[in-house]
Amino acid sequence: MKTITSLKNPAVQEAKALAASKERQRQHAFLLDGEHMVSEGLSVCPERVRTVFVDEKRADGFARLLEKAQGEVYAVPEHVLAAISQVKTPQGIAAVCGLPEAKGLADMGDKLILLENVQDPGNVGTVLRTLDAAGFDGCIFTPGCADPYGPKTLRATMGSLFRVPMCTVDSAEKAAQQLAQSGYAVIGAALDGEPFYERGALPRKLCVIIGNEGQGMTRETLAACTHRYRLPMRGGAESLNAAVAAAIFMYELMNH
Repeated sequence: MKTITSLKNPAVQEAKALAASKERQRQHAFLLDGEHMVSEGLSVCPERVRTVFVDEKRADGFARLLEKAQGEVYAVPEHVLAAISQVKTPQGIAAVCGLPEAKGLADMGDKLILLENVQDPGNVGTVLRTLDAAGFDGCIFTPGCADPYGPKTLRATMGSLFRVPMCTVDSAEKAAQQLAQSGYAVIGAALDGEPFYERGALPRKLCVIIGNEGQGMTRETLAACTHRYRLPMRGGAESLNAAVAAAIFMYELMNH
C-alpha cells in the first residue's frame, strides 16, 4: 500500500474529476464511493477497479476487502478522501472503476427495459436495481437519460449496475422498430393504452419502454410499439412514478 498526502497528486486529481460526466467519458471510468460500492466492484469486476483510496486511519478495518484489489491501493489522509468522495460524509474508502465495454442492442438478452429520456437519477438507479432483482436481462438508455454512472444514480442502484448489461441507443423509436423486427413484444407504458391486467399472451422476448417523468414517451416511439398498456389508477392519482411503473411491469411480466 502506497501513501498519498497531497491533493495535487495526479491520481487524486483524476479521481476527484470523475464527479463530472465529461470526465467520466474522457477517463472511461467512474467513482465507487463507500464500502458497499467498492466491495461490489471488487467482487464482480476486480480487473476494472484501477485505484483504491482508503482513509489511513481506517485501513486496518478494510484489510480483507483490500486483499481483492488488483490495482493500486493508496492510504490517504481524511481530507484527501473527502476531496475525492462525492458524498457529504465519506465512508473511509473510494475507488476508480473502469467503464464496461459497450454492448450493442443485439447483445442485451430477452427481457429488456428501455428508458426514454428518464432524467431523474434516483429513478434510473431504482430501475436498474429492480431490474437486477426481478431477473430482467438488460437496460437500454437514450442520450436524454440520467447518467447511470453519476453519483446519485450509482447510490440508487446499490451496486446492481455491476450485474446489469446496459447500452445506449441514439433513438428509442429506431430501437423499438429493430426489436419488433427481431420478434420482441415492444410494450409501451402509456396512459391511453389497453388495460395491462387484461393483456393476452406475450412472446418470451419483450421490451418495456418507460418514458420521461413529465412528458411520457414520444409519439414516434409510442407508434413503434407493438403493444401499449396502462396500469389501473383506482384512486385519485393520474399516473405512477416512472421507477414504480417499471417495477410493476417487470415483476408481473416475469411471473405471469
